[in-house]
Amino acid sequence: MKNYLLTLTDIKYYVNILIVKTSAIGDVTHTLPSLNSIRQEFPKAHITWLIEEEAVDIIRNNPALDRVLISKRKSWIKGLKAGKRWSVICQVFRFLKEIRDTHYDLLIDFQGLLKSSVFIALCHAKRKAGFGKGMEHSECSHLFLNERVPPVDMDIHAIERELLLLKALSIPPGKEIYQMPITPADKKEAKIILTGANIDPLRPLIAINPMTTWQTKHWYKEGFAELADRLIDQKIQVVFTGGRSDVPAITEIIKLMRTTATNLAGQTSLKALAALYALADVVISTDTGPMHIAAAIGTPTIALFGPTAPWRTGPYGKQHKVIRSNIPCSPCFKKSCTRGDNACMRQISPGEVLKAALSKCTP
Repeated sequence: MKNYLLTLTDIKYYVNILIVKTSAIGDVTHTLPSLNSIRQEFPKAHITWLIEEEAVDIIRNNPALDRVLISKRKSWIKGLKAGKRWSVICQVFRFLKEIRDTHYDLLIDFQGLLKSSVFIALCHAKRKAGFGKGMEHSECSHLFLNERVPPVDMDIHAIERELLLLKALSIPPGKEIYQMPITPADKKEAKIILTGANIDPLRPLIAINPMTTWQTKHWYKEGFAELADRLIDQKIQVVFTGGRSDVPAITEIIKLMRTTATNLAGQTSLKALAALYALADVVISTDTGPMHIAAAIGTPTIALFGPTAPWRTGPYGKQHKVIRSNIPCSPCFKKSCTRGDNACMRQISPGEVLKAALSKCTP
């Protein structure tokens, strides 16, 4: 007679797990290795991810996930400012009902911020785990947890910090570091965009992502223009990528060029951007979300760093190259330069970036 009783090992795998990592694009990308580790340790678990709408494309259709809960926090704030109070209230209540409809065995707080702790407090979970008091920028988020892991050094890379959190919860690192699934539709969209830009699939292609949300992370426009010209002189095709808000700034860069490049800013979803980067030979980027997407896809990435620390949040993997000027005040982690000249970025030369790019891309 067949035994239908679950063994202790089976019970371990039938669990409800909630991952809390709401934003931003780069931070969500950094959490993918932890997601893969959780899935490998609990192959039959029901895994849910709580995220904000801005970054949801990063995890959409990921086979390691069973459910995605989308916080529309920024949209709600805009709605309130626009006077749509009742509509926003109804949306928030529906969302709160959604996050409370499941009793989780384990909730893991990878965000560690006050904005996500509100949701953590409202969720039903036996174990609410995350880093305890002492983590930089934690905003007392540990107060909402009932299982607090001792803090770790912030100078450990973000990916490794999160894997250390899992290790403390007896979840070993998985075999896959990154796994960002790209669907056939994403690949088709990327190919259509590149074909429309007259990109020859048989010739080398470098994608440049120049803009960020921090002024201090920006390299100077003339530097990008000179770099793009010199790459094109080497018979390498160049496209610029970014969000819709980056279109004017990238247009200015292209106007400074003596040759011609294509501005694809605002033309791709995050997944289509990932597919586009997968088709590129190299991606050159400032410290921003698309840089982490390129690294996750495995495309060699040249990353320009100034006010932030690449050992904390640089592109993860030996195939990538970080370029920084190493002036004494870098990294300062400030959004405005106290020197007033943004020297940590301006001292990076186009020639240095060109050399790094050519070492990864042979025409």
